[in-house]
Amino acid sequence: MEKKKFIDVMDTSFRDGFQSVFGGRVLLGDFLPALEAAVHVGIRHFEFGGGARFQAPLFYLNENPFDMMDKFREVVGPDIVTQTLSRGINTVALDSAPREVIELHAKMFKKHGTTVIRNFDALNDVQNLIYSGQMIAKHGLKHEVVVTMMDLPPGCSGAHDVPFYEKTLRGILDADIPYHSVCFKDASGTSSPQKVYETIKMARKLLPEGTHIRLHTHETAGVSVACYLAALEAGADGIDLAAAPVSGGTSQPDIIVMLHALKGKPYDLGLDIEKVREYEDVFKDALKDYFFPPEATMVSPEIPFSPMPGGALTSNTQMMRDFKILDKFPQTIKEMREVVERGGFATSVTPVSQFYFQQAFNNTMKGKWDTIAEGYGKMVLGYFGKTPVPPDPELVKICSEKLGLPTTTENPVDIAERDPKKGIKHWTEVLEKEGLPTTEENIFIAVSGQEKGIAFLQGKGKANVRKISQETKKETDATPKEATSNAIDSDDLAQLISISSVEVGKPAVYRMNINNQIYFVEVEQIE
Repeated sequence: MEKKKFIDVMDTSFRDGFQSVFGGRVLLGDFLPALEAAVHVGIRHFEFGGGARFQAPLFYLNENPFDMMDKFREVVGPDIVTQTLSRGINTVALDSAPREVIELHAKMFKKHGTTVIRNFDALNDVQNLIYSGQMIAKHGLKHEVVVTMMDLPPGCSGAHDVPFYEKTLRGILDADIPYHSVCFKDASGTSSPQKVYETIKMARKLLPEGTHIRLHTHETAGVSVACYLAALEAGADGIDLAAAPVSGGTSQPDIIVMLHALKGKPYDLGLDIEKVREYEDVFKDALKDYFFPPEATMVSPEIPFSPMPGGALTSNTQMMRDFKILDKFPQTIKEMREVVERGGFATSVTPVSQFYFQQAFNNTMKGKWDTIAEGYGKMVLGYFGKTPVPPDPELVKICSEKLGLPTTTENPVDIAERDPKKGIKHWTEVLEKEGLPTTEENIFIAVSGQEKGIAFLQGKGKANVRKISQETKKETDATPKEATSNAIDSDDLAQLISISSVEVGKPAVYRMNINNQIYFVEVEQIE
């Protein structure tokens, strides 16, 4: 018999799966039975934290992400590979960090059970991967360096083709960034199978012999399995999969689906399809009370026109659903095409995917380019690094005028170094002022979570998880006169529509049930 090539599978269910389907809002106690079942059936590589699964526990679950990571490691044991996701110089936040915070991120994640950190930059700006990669290696972690991928909307060109990815990869090699593996990461799932094949072929020739290459994609556009087959044929060594009920749709393709697709192929995932089915049965039971957003469970033919990653898609639709404006979602997605094209073709992955969505939402609600989302505008102006192609000059002028900022080519880390509110000293002083312990864990929570991180550490955090039983009880118990204060965090709405003047709690947003019709009322004190 022909010997089959072993393909490493990372189970993304407990990080990207949760993010793509629920915006990261899954409680630790609810998913532990599924994790135990996954280990039992032989899965040896998990994505278990980082990315939005660092802030989501703080913001929406009232859980400490470091405690979650510790418990995860305790359940899986010492020998399992545990992996997290980092956004280069942003680490697990949405803005560039100073060097001391970038190093603290690596130190803390090593301390709390991480084996590998997958590290990407949404702009594919290699300078944003150098220091972050060095710190990951310094603290004894394996560094999986990333080239981010997507397909451009039809009719667009200038980036995100094989020569562009080769240029990025050569830049990584020329910069002598320490790494142990290379990942091509497509958060929107829009790359075509042929481009994936040619890209992996290119990387296999360019990288030293024996380099571990893997592909990460999503099912959002419906071509994920075809892309994985293309990647394996081109020489990839690993792929990312998820387990039902958090597979497919906006998430990764299902483990069982991939096992089925590989029948007769010369590849071995090292998993038994019947045992995986048992694991998925446990998982489905563990999450049976969770509300599954319909848009998270389906393929969208619109995504290739407006690349929107699964995790960003569901977190934004959750907020739009909460505020009764989900009907604006289709137009917002349509507006993204122009936002992506004129903005310089940065990859649609966090935080850029949020920038794209916020600006597209502003263009939908307020008129084209009338209001510039701060993150999007600063990206266009160069404050996060160099975009793959220069942004539209007219748009650069609009962003500069609206935000009152000049363009810049300065290293974003150097810009962050000058901002005292981004540094460890500032947040240590905040912790001391609030009478909170100044542990390195608390400092990092404060740096990355800011006011919400402090609120969590003060014991003021609240769980906001959509469960079917709880929603049913709310509707059953409600009377026309009842109103639940602050059911929706006004800061979330402010982030969605990019109104910089809105502060946490000012104005207050109230959820009211009047004759079984839900209304959200904004109350502001006027002097």
